[in-house]
Amino acid sequence: MINYQKFTLDNGLRVIVHEDHTTAMACLNILYDVGARDESPDKTGFAHLFEHLMFGGSVNIPNYDTPLQEVGGENNAFTSNDITNYYITLPSTNLETAFWLESDRMLNLAFSEQSLEIQRQVVCEEFKQRYLNQPYGDVWLRLRPLAYKVHPYRWATIGKELKHIEEATMEDVKAFFKRHYAPNHAIMVVAGDVHLEEVKQLSQKWFGDIPKGEDYVRNLPKEPKQTEARREEVWADVPVNSIYIAFHGPDRLHTDYPVVDLISDILSRGSSSRLYRALVKEQPLFSEVNAYVMGSIDDNLFVIEGKPLPQVSLTDAEKALWQQLELLKKELVAEKELQKVKNKIESTMMFAELSNLDKAMNLAFYEALGDADLYNQEVDRYLQVSAPHIQSIAQEIFRQENSSTLIYHAKEQQDVE
Repeated sequence: MINYQKFTLDNGLRVIVHEDHTTAMACLNILYDVGARDESPDKTGFAHLFEHLMFGGSVNIPNYDTPLQEVGGENNAFTSNDITNYYITLPSTNLETAFWLESDRMLNLAFSEQSLEIQRQVVCEEFKQRYLNQPYGDVWLRLRPLAYKVHPYRWATIGKELKHIEEATMEDVKAFFKRHYAPNHAIMVVAGDVHLEEVKQLSQKWFGDIPKGEDYVRNLPKEPKQTEARREEVWADVPVNSIYIAFHGPDRLHTDYPVVDLISDILSRGSSSRLYRALVKEQPLFSEVNAYVMGSIDDNLFVIEGKPLPQVSLTDAEKALWQQLELLKKELVAEKELQKVKNKIESTMMFAELSNLDKAMNLAFYEALGDADLYNQEVDRYLQVSAPHIQSIAQEIFRQENSSTLIYHAKEQQDVE
């Protein structure tokens, strides 16, 4: 349970305050309600590009990192298909520095051709190194458009292709900033050794005069129900063969989301999980195998991936994965096995409450979902899941016609058939 208080400035900035006086540190986290799903199909990668541009300096503060380092602070950011998140941790006595830095770049980001060119090169190099030149690096450039045909989740956060970033103009960049980087599209969480009244005063001082942005309604196309199995096989310069199978699942707020999340843990969390025990340890078919849910706000993907051992054919390996899924569909999960993964979920969330940064990010994310208090209700949602519910959702999701399979054939590995 995270205790917090919340208020909203006149310009629409939502502010959440969590006081924790057991530490001398503070965290300021700003979540912007914009991700890759908000991009135009012909101009992708902009949300991620902006994450970089936000560190390129503002009109009044040309070097963002220097003043923060001088007061003992650290910062970072990340972009997903749903959100862009920025955070600062620093001694609480220097909290105002964080307000100064974040408010200035929200209001006065420096749009210089030099900064755009530098960050464009950085992002393009990241695209090449992490997605094009790394083994299996292009998996999401292939699997997303295989699974999604309409929803903008069909492209990765980095973008669909390099040229969208290479051809980004200053006009494009300014338009993106104006639309999304405004106080009414942001959630600020201040956590740690802070006081509500101090945060209210600093929020008004540094953010109160920033103009409200234009309101808009996000109207994303809904992915139609998949009705036939999809498959793509590629021969690539990768170390070993690899299998990825994606299934469409419920959105983040759906009552069934905790169910599919627990299924992923039953299959793949730890050395006692089903996939590891059955396919790595007892009957060695894979060198590694994993299952996970993407955690997206809109309709999710449940993904199973594995690397078969060299002597194992891809056909046999894929068959073995489906056999494990069929077991979930045919047999009820034992209560002891289900309770074990519930306990792990509960302990993970409890440990997250030891970190002010984790608490700040979670409060911001759940507020973006609709209400920060949803975080405090999360454990109960998982504890209420039953074995019949697990079986029912497994039967609904793990169907051939709901699957998108991506196979990597290693060029140097002769597949055994």
